[in-house]
Amino acid sequence: MVKYTKSLDRTFAALADPTRRRILARLARGDQRVTHLARHHAMSLPAVSKHLRVLEKAGLLRRRRYGRVHEMQLDAKPLRQAAQWVEEYRKFWEGSLDRLAEYLEKTTPDDQKGKA
Repeated sequence: MVKYTKSLDRTFAALADPTRRRILARLARGDQRVTHLARHHAMSLPAVSKHLRVLEKAGLLRRRRYGRVHEMQLDAKPLRQAAQWVEEYRKFWEGSLDRLAEYLEKTTPDDQKGKA
């Protein structure tokens, strides 16, 4: 099972905001400059920069600087850890639902099974 760590906390906190999820979706298509990312949001450049810093602290982004130009790159490693964590619970719920289905099969009278 994936260990529950502070990095996982930061990943889920970063993903909790729809603006940050949209930024990640754009960066999944390729590296982009901060100013280009900001154009797609109805907020100031400093506000977008705050979102980017949250994503950076979560390890979801890497920033490269070329003079005054800042280019952002997606780093999906933390997403992989989050997906593994979620996967453990998916297995749990699927197993629980399978056991429920088996129980219902055993306890439902034969004449009711065809009506459901």
